[in-house]
Amino acid sequence: MKSLQKFLPKYSIALAVVFVATVGFLITKGNSVDIEAGEVTYAELVQAIYGTGFVEADAVANLSAEYSGTVSYVGALEGQKVSAGQKILEIKSPNPQLAVRQAKAAYAEQQALMKDNSLQSTRKKNLFREGAISRQEVDDAEKNRIQSEELLQQKEFMVKMREDDLKKLTVRAPFSGMLTLQNVKEGDYVTINTLVARVVDTSSYLVSVEVDELDVPKIRNGQAATVAFDAYPDKRLSAVVSRIVPQTDKITKTSKIYLTFEKPVSNIQAGMTATANIVYNTKQHALLVRKSSVFEENHQSYVWKIDNGQLKKQLIRQGASDMTFIEVLQGLKKGDKIALVPDKSLHEGLDVKIITARKS
Repeated sequence: MKSLQKFLPKYSIALAVVFVATVGFLITKGNSVDIEAGEVTYAELVQAIYGTGFVEADAVANLSAEYSGTVSYVGALEGQKVSAGQKILEIKSPNPQLAVRQAKAAYAEQQALMKDNSLQSTRKKNLFREGAISRQEVDDAEKNRIQSEELLQQKEFMVKMREDDLKKLTVRAPFSGMLTLQNVKEGDYVTINTLVARVVDTSSYLVSVEVDELDVPKIRNGQAATVAFDAYPDKRLSAVVSRIVPQTDKITKTSKIYLTFEKPVSNIQAGMTATANIVYNTKQHALLVRKSSVFEENHQSYVWKIDNGQLKKQLIRQGASDMTFIEVLQGLKKGDKIALVPDKSLHEGLDVKIITARKS
């Protein structure tokens, strides 16, 4: 019992020391914080407008059947390359072929009539010189010759028209490209105006993006843009604004902008999803901080500045901004260090231990 009484005072003293040390540590720890910090620096500020859209071919030809008939020949299939003038399909239809035969028969008949009228006119002139007929008969014969000649020209024109119609039975590629639609086969019956093929010029693509109507006044033809594709997330391509459609969608409140690539692009297809940043302003020497480091209080902008190892709430005046950075016009200078993440638990006077920022 006596030994226990001797032990308890020593044990109580040890507990008291541990308690005091713990409280001291917590008090000290509560007045310091680990901070991911960034340095204020001058850099180029690029302001851009964001838009989403799709890849489109600059030249697309939708080819329709100009006559109803049966497909008699298939010269190219969907997914194959075609050259300008290449025969894609041929349709067999009796009507244009019959029309050509009828036009040629009418031309031959009129040609014979004109020849006869020419002979009659010549004969009448000879008889008139001999005094055998009147002047009126000569004039009538000449009039018939001229009329038959004019009619022959009309019949000749009609033959050419019917032959041109006959050529419409053959569907040809108007330019070189890729056949992206062709779903008929030999023996199929197609009706007039049916879409039978689509040719896309794969050598020339552009991107159409939708941008907010509030951003449209900032966009001009010729402005530079950077384009990315969902299919190639690590790939960035340079483009320029080539067309601004002067129409805003009533529902989406967006307008369409066309972008043309500065260099030919391979391995893309019409319909691919694309995003674009259209550059409308560039500042070469701007004092920048990350947007994430700025917070608002009472409609004013602040950052947590690290001054002599302690936090200080610093009022700043903002300038231009892009999607990542804000220009500081007043309140900071080059080389100042600020907290990258202004946590709500931070307050003035906290001791700061700067740690390496996590890579984002």
